Amino acid sequence: MAAHLEQALAKLKTTGVRMTPQRYAILSYLLDSMTHPTADDIYKSLESKFPNMSVATVYNNLKVFIESGLVRELTYGDNSSRFDADMTDHYHAVCEVCGKISDFEYPPLSDIESTAARQTGFQVGGYRLEIYGVCPDCSVTTKH
Repeated sequence: MAAHLEQALAKLKTTGVRMTPQRYAILSYLLDSMTHPTADDIYKSLESKFPNMSVATVYNNLKVFIESGLVRELTYGDNSSRFDADMTDHYHAVCEVCGKISDFEYPPLSDIESTAARQTGFQVGGYRLEIYGVCPDCSVTTKH
């Protein structure tokens, strides 16, 4: 993940975003995390290192990262956005029991935007795909 962090820092530099210790910590946490954390998760993980940091500070910095194209916000209708620093083309499987989100890739979908544009005449700005079900951990605990 160190290479990803270096790339992210270089990208921020070109967009004129000043790197503060808090921003560095938030970005590092996101790049290291595979759990698609909420802003609260990030805040709770970093509050011991940054006692003066608030949840609002975390949100504001996440907004900067989103605007800079380093982080994507995942909203699934449960009123708590999750954040993902993996900007590669990938999709998400969401557990309907615990809310866990797992990444997966499906290369045949890579031309979906051009196909949609061709068939509809739309200028496609993006798309998302989520799969819903029960994760392995929850399926073990819900079986009787």
